[in-house]
Amino acid sequence: MAGTRTGKTFSTYLDGNRVELPATINGIRDALPPDLRAEFDAGVGEAAAEDLFLLLAEWAQRTRPDLIAAKEARVRRLERGDFSGLVSEEEVADFFGPGEEGTR
Repeated sequence: MAGTRTGKTFSTYLDGNRVELPATINGIRDALPPDLRAEFDAGVGEAAAEDLFLLLAEWAQRTRPDLIAAKEARVRRLERGDFSGLVSEEEVADFFGPGEEGTR
């Protein structure tokens, strides 16, 4: 991990464990390895305002290589046809109740 996590963060989960990611432009930049900072600055500097949220979320994940590796492993597992551990739409509806008509 490159920088120290201080300031505003947001949470996601990795294998059931809560993971904190930086939630500001400066926080993300500081947490990145130095060799990625110029690419980050250029990408954020050239991004359209409507694209910033998704772009920053993607860069925040890049501050945690373990998070990226876990997601890539999950995709490879799904590509092999292993859907274990996933929840079907029916199971979600059973747990949370059916959604409004037309929302699925």
